[in-house]
Amino acid sequence: MPAPWLADPAITAAARILQSHQLAFGAPLIAPLAADATPEQWAQALFASERVVLAHDGADPAGDPGPRLIYANRSALRLWRRSWAELVGMPSRLTAEPGARQERAQALLRARSQQAIANYSGIRIDSQGRRFQIEGARVFTLFNAAGEACGQSATFACWHWI
Repeated sequence: MPAPWLADPAITAAARILQSHQLAFGAPLIAPLAADATPEQWAQALFASERVVLAHDGADPAGDPGPRLIYANRSALRLWRRSWAELVGMPSRLTAEPGARQERAQALLRARSQQAIANYSGIRIDSQGRRFQIEGARVFTLFNAAGEACGQSATFACWHWI
């Protein structure tokens, strides 16, 4: 059995994240690989990235339970102090403390309407209740092979404990 980030759904999510980031920002999310790199190699490179990368499905951010996480790279798993099985599938609103969830939902709706936003900052909370501030995040719409919106992803490299 492959690592969960190398299972077919995660490979598909990784490809969507990488392609959608390129579309939204005109720049690659991670360093390019060889021209003949496989989808598995791209998925492994995204998982190993030092940048935090998360993605959730296309459920309405204002709904209940809202979007569920479909992807988290190693940096995200470490930051939220959760395993793949704990984080992927969880309602993404739970990455933020209750007092920050409304502001987070508004940012997601803004990113959805604009397809992407940059320089987002917000407060998040790990699995043990420890708070941290993210800064300079990019939030962008994920598109499937048919060009339809199918979720959102966020990435950031700057954060600090509060």
